[in-house]
Amino acid sequence: MSSIAFIGLGAMGAPMAENLVKKQFRVTGFDMRPQARDALAAAGGHAAASAGEAAQGADALILMVVNAAQARAVLFDAGALAALAPAATVILMATCPPGEVEAIAAEVEKSGRRFVDAPVSGGVNGARGGTLTIMAGAAQADFDAARPMLDAMGNKVFHVGLRPGQGATVKTVNQLLCGVHIAVAAEALSLAQKAGIDGALLFEIMGGSAASSWMLRDRGPRMLDDEPPVASAVDIFVKDLGIVLDAGRAAKASLPLAAAAHQMFLAASGLGHGGRDDSQVVRAYRALNPKAANDA
Repeated sequence: MSSIAFIGLGAMGAPMAENLVKKQFRVTGFDMRPQARDALAAAGGHAAASAGEAAQGADALILMVVNAAQARAVLFDAGALAALAPAATVILMATCPPGEVEAIAAEVEKSGRRFVDAPVSGGVNGARGGTLTIMAGAAQADFDAARPMLDAMGNKVFHVGLRPGQGATVKTVNQLLCGVHIAVAAEALSLAQKAGIDGALLFEIMGGSAASSWMLRDRGPRMLDDEPPVASAVDIFVKDLGIVLDAGRAAKASLPLAAAAHQMFLAASGLGHGGRDDSQVVRAYRALNPKAANDA
């Protein structure tokens, strides 16, 4: 049985780690929050007091952290990389800029370990159900070594390229589409409501029309709730669309729709809604288009 160190037991990381436990992997997890560590232990995993302790002698290290800076802190500052077994595999599953992923991969591989760039899509529900889409960039042998672990967390596992950074590139494109779809759904709702159309009826119609998208069907109804549960926060898209725009600059590719969507998420965050569900980008539209006293 392979031993896995899992760092980052958040809303997505926790169920991903639990799915590995269910597939009979030995999982030792670390998160800054004691309750997250306790929950993994209750699910059959093991809790560690630090990232370095979790990684001690492990065959694999999975990083489901917020960004590249946190990945670096775990690997190099906290000593997790040095604590791993000599031929261990590091799997970075966070959304990070492709260039950062390449740089981290080079340092990991210099230590003699394998590296797999494997960001995910599918949100909390996909993490819970083991139905994530996983986009992996890695040498064939490294991908093959990681495949059983990836299959335990997702049912749509793609080997998108032979170099670390290529998975991150595909995830960047994914986030461009997701962010734009959410923002434009909020814009459509804003127009409809200003014209007196019921929002719930709008999304019922649009969800079954040619204008539908997965994001519209999923996030649209949540825009009608004052405080929907947070599946992914507004500030996540501030970060991710920032990565999209950085990738566009690096490639000298003009991305005007991504830039407009980024501004709407940034506006929502600036209004104090950064920690709310990403559907609440709609609050930026409400600020732009306030309902007048005589509006229906």
